[in-house]
Amino acid sequence: MTEIEKLRSGEYYVMEDAEIAAIQHRAIALCQRFNTLPVTAWEERDKLLRQLFASAGKDLSIKPGFFCDLGINIHVGDGFLTNYNVTILDMAPVTIGDNVWLGPNVGLYAVAHPMEAAGRQKMLGIAKPITIGNSVWIGGNSVVVMDVTIGNNVVIGAGSVVTHDIPDNAVAVGNPARVIRFIDNK
Repeated sequence: MTEIEKLRSGEYYVMEDAEIAAIQHRAIALCQRFNTLPVTAWEERDKLLRQLFASAGKDLSIKPGFFCDLGINIHVGDGFLTNYNVTILDMAPVTIGDNVWLGPNVGLYAVAHPMEAAGRQKMLGIAKPITIGNSVWIGGNSVVVMDVTIGNNVVIGAGSVVTHDIPDNAVAVGNPARVIRFIDNK
């Protein structure tokens, strides 16, 4: 298998692969262009995002300081909103529903590295998807790690680290994030 095939199948892959690096360089260049555009250049900003993302709904609002790994694995629905300095490490698919808000300094990390030093010295990575439902608000300085699904109508408290699935209508906080209550969304 090639390194990109290993990446796509959820196996450990070598991060320094030329094919993967080419996709990353494209994403970095598009993010740099996006982040330097005036915030009032709506059409040009929207056009860049649509070149970067695999799919995007309508009414995107992404503040400057947006970064991603590949772009090609990001799928966002309608009404996607980010505050400043959001990072999506999309080595695996990151699927985001409608009306999702990400606070400042939020990180969605669909990639990790081996715990063993030998694996990190070999420059290995592994990627698993992140899925976020509809009408989710993730508070500032929160992190969502790979292989996590967040349900619909969820609130993640500021500064949380989401390491496991969160059910619909939940409020989750902490490190690791835990459900502290449910919201009546009638």
